[in-house]
Amino acid sequence: MRLRTFESFWLLKNGLLQIYPMLQENITAQVVVIGGGITGALVSYALIKAGYNVTLIDRRDIGQGSTSATTSMLQYEIDERLVDLCKKIGEPGAAQCYKAGIEAIIELDKLVKKTHIDCGFEMKKSLYVAHNKKAAKDLKAEYELRNKHQLGVQWLSAAQVHKHYGIVSEGAILSDTAASVDAYRLAHGLIALNAKKGMRVYDQTEIKSFNTKGRKPKIITQSGCTITCNKIIFCNGFESTLLLKENIAKLIYTYAVVSEQSVDFPKKLNDTLVWDTNDPYLYLRTTDDGRILVGGEDDTFKNTIMQQEIKEKKSVLLQKKLKKLMPAINFIEDISWGGVFGTTKDGLPYIGSSPEYKNSFFVLGFGGNGITFSAQAMKIIPDMLAGKENELQHYYRFGR
Repeated sequence: MRLRTFESFWLLKNGLLQIYPMLQENITAQVVVIGGGITGALVSYALIKAGYNVTLIDRRDIGQGSTSATTSMLQYEIDERLVDLCKKIGEPGAAQCYKAGIEAIIELDKLVKKTHIDCGFEMKKSLYVAHNKKAAKDLKAEYELRNKHQLGVQWLSAAQVHKHYGIVSEGAILSDTAASVDAYRLAHGLIALNAKKGMRVYDQTEIKSFNTKGRKPKIITQSGCTITCNKIIFCNGFESTLLLKENIAKLIYTYAVVSEQSVDFPKKLNDTLVWDTNDPYLYLRTTDDGRILVGGEDDTFKNTIMQQEIKEKKSVLLQKKLKKLMPAINFIEDISWGGVFGTTKDGLPYIGSSPEYKNSFFVLGFGGNGITFSAQAMKIIPDMLAGKENELQHYYRFGR
C-alpha cells in the first residue's frame, strides 16, 4: 500500500506560488477582505475594479484553506435539485438561481481570458447520471423542469451514456454549461493581479478581535496591529460559522483521490464533469495533465487526529465506486486528501449582511458550487456597497 500525504493535489502540484508579508503596523483601509482563497480573490478583484481601496488578510498562506482542497468542478447546479428548490422558494426564484449559476460560469470564462491567468480553466459539459431505476425516474422529472426553463439540457439513455462515456447508469442529464479549473492557481493569479493594482495583501495575519459597531470598524490582529476601515467583507468560508449565532450551515468532510497520469479513458470525459444521484454522490473530472479526479464519500465533520486513517479508507471506497461506475477504467491512486465544506438547508449560499454585525458583508458559498456562488458575489457585493438592489439578494439573505 502506498501512503499519501493529507495535503491536496493542487497544493502538492503547485507549491507556494506567492508569499506575502504579515501585517506589522497599524493601517487604514476603505474595505478589508478577510480570506485569501478563491472567494476573497474573486470578490477583491471586483472591488478593485469598482474603484475601492482594498486590503486583504488571511491567517494562513494564500489559498491554503478550502481552496487548496476543492475539486474545482464548476457547475450551475446546486446541491438542491431544481424540483426540490421550487418547493422551498418557488419556481421563478429557483429557476433564477439556476440561471445565475450558468451566467457565473460564463463570466469566469471571460475573466480568465481577460486576465490570461494560467489556471487550467476549461469550459465543459456536465453529466448527471442516475445510479438506479428509481433515481432515473426522479432525474427525468428534473430534466423536464430544467428543459422547461431552457437551461441547456438533454436527456441521454443508459445506452447513450455507456457508449459515449463508458459509464454504467440508468440514464442522465447532459448540461451544456460547466467548467473545470485549478482554483488554487486562479486565486493566486487574481490576488497577485490585485496587488499590482494597489491592493495590500497580508498573509499569516490572524485576527484576535474585531468590532463592527462603530462608524469605523476595527480589526485587532494577534500581533497587536490595528486595521481601521469602512467595511469588512468576510470571505473565510466555513470558519465564519464560528462567528455567527445563526445556524446557517452543517459542516461536512469530503474526500478526493486523483490518479496517476496517462489514464486511458473515453475522450468525451475530457469535456465533461460527472456526478451521480447517489447519497452521498460520487463526482469526477479529468485534469489538464491527464489524470482522473474522483471525490465524494462525504461525512459529518469531526476535528480528529484520525483523519489520515479515515482518508485512506475513504480513498479505497471512492475507487471501488468508480470501478462500479466505469468498469473499464484502470485507476492507480497517486494522491488523496480531504477537506471541509458546508451545506445549507436549501443549497443556496449566504451572501449579504448579517443582523449580527454592522458595516459587514459575508460571502459564504457553501455546498458543491462554492466557486460559482463566489463569482455571483462579484456583482452582488459591489451592488450592496453602492446601495443598489441585487435581484439575488432575497434568496441568499441571512435569516431566511
